[in-house]
Amino acid sequence: MKREQWGSRAGFILAAVGSAVGLGNIWRFPYMAYENGGGAFFIPYLFAMITAGIPFMILEFSMGQRNRGSAPATLSRINAKFEWLGWFQVGVAAVIGVYYVAVIGWAISYFGMSFDQSWGTDTNAFFFSEYLGLGDNSPTNLGGIQWKIVLAMVIAWAITYAAIVGGVKSGIERASKVMMPVLFVMVLLLIGRMLFLPGALDGVNYMFQPDFSKIWDVKVWAAAYGQIFFTLSIGFAIMLAYSSYLPQKSDITNNAFMTVLLNCGFSILAGIMIFSVLGYMAQEQGKPLTEVVSAGVGLAFVTLPAAINLLPLPYVFGPLLFLALIVAGLSSHISILEAVTSAVIDKMGWSRKKAANIVIGVSFIVSMAFATNGGLLLLDLVDHFANNIGIMSSCLVELVLMTWLVKVSDARKYVNSVSDFAVGIWFDICLRFISPVILAIIVVTKVKTLMTEGYGGYDLTLGWALIGVLFIIGVAVNAMSRKENNA
Repeated sequence: MKREQWGSRAGFILAAVGSAVGLGNIWRFPYMAYENGGGAFFIPYLFAMITAGIPFMILEFSMGQRNRGSAPATLSRINAKFEWLGWFQVGVAAVIGVYYVAVIGWAISYFGMSFDQSWGTDTNAFFFSEYLGLGDNSPTNLGGIQWKIVLAMVIAWAITYAAIVGGVKSGIERASKVMMPVLFVMVLLLIGRMLFLPGALDGVNYMFQPDFSKIWDVKVWAAAYGQIFFTLSIGFAIMLAYSSYLPQKSDITNNAFMTVLLNCGFSILAGIMIFSVLGYMAQEQGKPLTEVVSAGVGLAFVTLPAAINLLPLPYVFGPLLFLALIVAGLSSHISILEAVTSAVIDKMGWSRKKAANIVIGVSFIVSMAFATNGGLLLLDLVDHFANNIGIMSSCLVELVLMTWLVKVSDARKYVNSVSDFAVGIWFDICLRFISPVILAIIVVTKVKTLMTEGYGGYDLTLGWALIGVLFIIGVAVNAMSRKENNA
């Protein structure tokens, strides 16, 4: 069966950037910069982008384009013993897909509420008590289904389904060509207005104010590398699947540089937007900025509605902000589900529609666990393990396999044979030495912290079991494939 292809280079880049640009850029990056030395954080961040982000993206683009398959197919073509890693990556992507859609659902609900600010003045109590109905729930005691969240998630699933069934050119590429320019324009419009609010520049200065004492802190460097791996969609099946649809002679180096630079540029734009709002809030409320900022989900669904309440023309800027969130979330969600669907198509030989029906049907049912009263707590626990253990360990293993067991110089020769400008020996050094060492430090530190300090006061059995199950599934499918090949 002939493999689908992107219709244009711009279509591929916008789809790859759409995958990389997600809710994490808008929320996680500004907070990481703020926590880790402000302007000084950009030094380790740029170093991480050059030594890890760009070379890893080049490596994954070359693997996918050369081997023309999803993550498991690509890895098994490189070496039959590596297929298990592809299925582990697909498993991590599937897990992220089923909870990420809940956050998109919340954004869709809040988009509706933003026209009249029906979340009221106490946005914290509204989000946790009224909207989520979070009582004395836990990840193992989820409570009842919240139907308003289910409805919003159905809308998100329907858009993802339409893009996946439409295929690479008609579905994903067409959606990305609309979504990404719209997202960039909305963020630029919002920045253009927010920067003129009283106190906004103080907020932006706060984000960029360098605290050079933090440069020598190992945790800051680990945070910079962690952010690069989280945000670029590398190491968990997505970029291998997307690059497998590239025409045979596509310029890998240029494509990788453009994808990474556009993604990191968008992160900085998102930071300017968020911190200008927070600076304005700090001035309006007469509080230091450190008291109006909070990490993660709270920043999106507690701080933003509070900010919108204070904005001039809230019924214009409120919908714009949440529409930007929805678009960023959907473009990433489509790429996550494509990584899973393409793996099923390659393995089972099914039509795209049949594979999408089964993958999205099962994912939809599982995702309902996150539409419950305790869905946020389950999401918090699963997200922590999927990102900090799943993606990080997957990136580490992939790098070791691809640079120590396979000759990385072969990958470099292939890349240089199809690219306008050549990559040099720095590519090998970054991928063989710098990135694996830093990733190993991050993974060991995360595991040690989880073992000794726990996380969020949760019982972590579920998180460890999840990682164990994904590993076992990967190894089992790999063993079955090898048995079939030997038969």
